[in-house]
Amino acid sequence: MLYKGAMKIPKRIQPLIDEGLIDEVVSRLMSGKEADVYVVRSHSEIRCAKVYKEASKRSFKQSVLYREGRKTRNSRRSRAMDKGSKFGRQQQEQIWHNAEVDALSRLANAGVRVPQPYACIDGVLLMELVTDIEGAVAPRLSEVAMSAEKAKEGHSQVMRFVVQMLCAGLVHGDLSEFNILVDENGPVIIDLPQAVDAAANNNAESMLERDVNKITSYYGQFAPELLDSQYAKEIWKLFEDGELHPEIALTGRFAESTHKADVDGVLQEIESALAEEQSRKDRLVEAESQA
Repeated sequence: MLYKGAMKIPKRIQPLIDEGLIDEVVSRLMSGKEADVYVVRSHSEIRCAKVYKEASKRSFKQSVLYREGRKTRNSRRSRAMDKGSKFGRQQQEQIWHNAEVDALSRLANAGVRVPQPYACIDGVLLMELVTDIEGAVAPRLSEVAMSAEKAKEGHSQVMRFVVQMLCAGLVHGDLSEFNILVDENGPVIIDLPQAVDAAANNNAESMLERDVNKITSYYGQFAPELLDSQYAKEIWKLFEDGELHPEIALTGRFAESTHKADVDGVLQEIESALAEEQSRKDRLVEAESQA
């Protein structure tokens, strides 16, 4: 599909044109809660430019939950972010923008299908435009109807991506049918600035469960048997136990533990240990007094 014509250049994209990274802006593709996306020409290719909105204009809720665990090696920047100074807020924004580039690179290396990033300058991410077999912009999963068989196949692919992401140390954090594109080869994961560190963010488990359940609910419209699955709990338990790996065969089943904690037994052990320690101290005191 040929993209013709051009539109007025958005102010934020001008620096990339000045740098020769973008030749022209073709059209506005979409406006989201955290960014506006444009179709652009870059080095004779059709790509897209994601222009992140300023923090005050983003409608992404509870972003502080997603920033937990993100580190900066520069102690000055870290102190400034903790204080909330203007410089600190600027650094926080830069980390938010760069988080998507980092996540895209890590996930691509892990085998997850994501758009290829080319550059991120001043809050504008230049990356691959995912297209369908005819060259048109690939539809979102939310726009795709499918058979039960295709739904189970697509769900299996996304669960595999979730596992690969977690093995790479990341949880998407906002995964749904609205940020998965579908090209001729299946699902492509997009929108990753909020991706969280699975080991460093205390909300990672609940975010992964929400991600998986949203995707399962969507595919479950076409394949109702998916609605009884427990992929989120299964995946997280395998991760916690150190048994998760990219090629693991998931079952979608998870048995809740019926073992009740022996609280009385634990308290008895604690009391016994305290009594033993006190006895040891008493013997030491007695030995010192007899010396």
